[in-house]
Amino acid sequence: SARRKADALGESFGEGGCDYAGDHHRKHAPVFDRARAAVPVGSPSLERLLRAKDRPIAASFADQGTMLGTVLRALRVHQWAKNLLVFVPLLTAHRVLDGGAWLASGLAFAAFSLLASGTYLLNDLHDLDADRLHPTKRLRPLASGSLSIPAALALAVVLVLGGLAIGVLLLPRPCLGSLAAYLGLTLAYSLLLKRLLLVDVIALALLYTIRIHAGAETIEVVLSEWLLVFSLFVFSSLAFLKRYVELRRSSPASGTTLAGRGYAAEDLAIVRVIGPALGVMSVRVLSLYVQAPAVEEAYNRPGILWLLLPLMTYWVARIWFLAERGRGDDDPVAFAIRDRGTQAVVLLMAVVALAAWRL
Repeated sequence: SARRKADALGESFGEGGCDYAGDHHRKHAPVFDRARAAVPVGSPSLERLLRAKDRPIAASFADQGTMLGTVLRALRVHQWAKNLLVFVPLLTAHRVLDGGAWLASGLAFAAFSLLASGTYLLNDLHDLDADRLHPTKRLRPLASGSLSIPAALALAVVLVLGGLAIGVLLLPRPCLGSLAAYLGLTLAYSLLLKRLLLVDVIALALLYTIRIHAGAETIEVVLSEWLLVFSLFVFSSLAFLKRYVELRRSSPASGTTLAGRGYAAEDLAIVRVIGPALGVMSVRVLSLYVQAPAVEEAYNRPGILWLLLPLMTYWVARIWFLAERGRGDDDPVAFAIRDRGTQAVVLLMAVVALAAWRL
């Protein structure tokens, strides 16, 4: 109890022989009363009470935000933008005027978002010790202690079950298989695969591609082989970009691997080569697609689609130039979504595709 704690501290340090930090004035009042100075933590009402009692305040720590804000940060809601990939088949299948397809894709988006947040929490629980030593990850709610471990575990279970429930009750049965594959691969990546050289990159690329595949299953269209191969090359390039940025920022000593990963400082040069090459391969796949017979049937003016190639080439080169200049992000997909250049390229590519389809 607080009174026994006050007695124990008094016996150890003498009356007024120590300072005390706490966040609940009613529970800790006896300890604050017998301390030399108080350190109120995250409670304006506690600080007001201590000042009203003329208690010396050695330091004061402001509230880090509401519990809702803490939970939203732990869920990494901004990462839900990656799940917009489930809408890609809707666009490529020219179902933009189909309200039912939009509703189904929206449900798939919700299911993947719940699963993603649940697995993020499980990953943070697994990496807790490493995150506390990381220069930026130590500020995450779990690593910083602003979200308790039991609360995070319970929330993760609810989110994962919620995502699977949407798949079982509201989505076509094949989509449930994609959700299960995504969940299994994500957990495998968090527990093991992210530490394996090259295997981690393949896993990341597959996680993005699974979203596109699930989007096709949701609206019951056949996924184009061209789109599947194109996405694998694009997301493999982005996965290598992720490792490249991490290697540049962490700069592991020669002969040692990046913490929690399978890459060493000596790998930086080859990662710099393979990553852009995979991006260029995606442009090559796009060029082959533009020449495919199926394009003649799907678009009124397929020749306009050739404009996609310089746009895609510019984008691939741009993100790697930015990474080389130290302006990249260790989450390249999230960075690409925020990047104004990427936004402009996506808009122009959409205009080109629309013109080829409707003109």
